[in-house]
Order: sequence, then structure tokens, then C-alpha cells
Amino acid sequence: MTTADAALATRPRNLLTLGDLPPADLDHLVARGAVMAERVAAGDPELAGVLRGRVAGIYFTRTSTRTRTAFSSAALRLGSGLISYGPGDLQVNTGETIADTGRVLSGMLDLLVVRTAGPVAEMAALAAHPRMAVVNAMSAEEHPTQALADLTTLQRHFGRVDGLRVLYVGEGNNTATALTLALNRYPAAELHLRTPPGYGLPPGFPHVNERHDMDDLPADVDVVYTTRWQTTGTTKPDPDWRDVFAPFRVDDDLLARWPDAIFLHDLPAHRGEEVTASVLDGPRSLAFAQAENKLYSAMAVLEWAGGARW
Repeated sequence: MTTADAALATRPRNLLTLGDLPPADLDHLVARGAVMAERVAAGDPELAGVLRGRVAGIYFTRTSTRTRTAFSSAALRLGSGLISYGPGDLQVNTGETIADTGRVLSGMLDLLVVRTAGPVAEMAALAAHPRMAVVNAMSAEEHPTQALADLTTLQRHFGRVDGLRVLYVGEGNNTATALTLALNRYPAAELHLRTPPGYGLPPGFPHVNERHDMDDLPADVDVVYTTRWQTTGTTKPDPDWRDVFAPFRVDDDLLARWPDAIFLHDLPAHRGEEVTASVLDGPRSLAFAQAENKLYSAMAVLEWAGGARW
């Protein structure tokens, strides 16, 4: 390997949106998440050396159980140091610009995992300095690491992603946006979105199969996916919005249309709203395995973003 090749192999990589992720890198991250699950289960001692000598920052301005824990645990399991920042810890709260904050942190951190309620553009300002990799762990527009965990779940369960048929039911939120961007990279995968009227995907998505009703559902489905109706950190101006969402609840009757389909949910869930308890806690639900796969997917993302060789 030449000096230039070695530099390229260890160069930090940003993950801000799946729209910018090369297809080969998406394939790699999904496959690598499945490999990480196997290596953790086997107690592979070499994992602790993957990011040895690196320092990762975790900056979350919004609540998080799964994503924050997954990335924190992933960093520690891979041998990285870890610094966590809460919503009141950085001096952006006293007027320092995001750009200046990114410039400072890039001199001290190797990786920064960020969750905000703001736009991806804010994360791009943090990522303007090539010494530090920035990972979008959820922004207003997109939740890319959730989609990577979802695809890792599909890969581990079915042994593939391409060719699967996914029915997404519920709000066109940042989880739906990321899932759409991810599955659109697989030519034989099918994604059918059923979103309430007025709560669909944002405009600008090409080749999207989206309807705002529950009529004429696809005959064959491998996966039924929903998310909580009240997306984290948001509110809905319509006081009667639950009435609009009610036909999009996933219950036993809906799931019974496809006896071999699995059920996914990004959690947290509100039993009795977007999904019944009998579905969420039933034998075809992989929602909690999906949550665990966030750890393995986060390990793959940090390895890739940190420029580690595999």
C-alpha cells in the first residue's frame, strides 16, 4: 500500500445523509453491521482495537434511549475514548457559532455523533473540518443511522435486502425519509408508503410509491413497518390529528393479510396508537431485535467513519 493509499484508508468520513452515501458504502455498512453482530456474539477480542487511540464525541440535544446508547456502547466496544455532551453543555448556547464549535472540536475529537432537531446544514457546518468525522444520528429531515439499523435487521433476518417488499405505514417523518433513501438504492426492493393525508414525505423524492389511504394494499409483503405517530421533538398543529392517523394503525387484522411478514418499529412505541400491543409484542415482531441491531450498525458506522481498515 502506498502512502497515499494508507492516508485514504484512514481518512475520516462524514455520514450526514444517505443521499450522499455511495451505493458501495451503503452495501458495506449493512453487511458490516451483520458481521459486527457475529463478532460481538463470539466475544472477538480484536474489536477493542478497531478505534484504539481515537476519541468520539456524542452530542445529543434531544432525548434518546436507543441511538445514544448504541453509539456510546459502540465507541467503547471498539476501543475509542468517549465524551458525551448534553443540550446545555456546548457554548453554542451562549452565542458561539456552529462553525466555530466544529473548528474547535475537530482539533480534539476524531468522531462526533450528533442528534439535533435542526437541519442537516447545521451538521454540515460541524463537518467542515476534515480531521473530524461527523455522523448524523438524527436531524429534522432524516435519520440515516436508523435506516442503516433497519437494513442490518433485514440482512440478518432474510440474508438480503434487495428483493424485499416493505410496507411502511404512518407519518412520513425522518425515519421514513431515511428508509426511502436507503431502499431506493436497491433495484429489486419494493417500498410501499401509506401516509396520512397532510403527513407524507417531503416533496422531491423521485420514484416513490406513496398513497394517503389504506386501500388496495400490496398483495405480497415481507415487512410491515411503522413508527410512533408523534415524532420525537415535534408537535402537530391540528388538534384532531389522531383521527387522521387512526386508519393507519397496525393491528392483528392488518398483519394477518401477510402471514409470513415480519413487523418492524423504530421505537419508542405507544401501544394502542400506531400499533397494538398484540402486534408489537407478538411472535412476528422484530422491533426489539431491531433496537439491538442499532448497536451493531453503530459499530459499523464508527469503524467506517473513523477510517479504520476492515
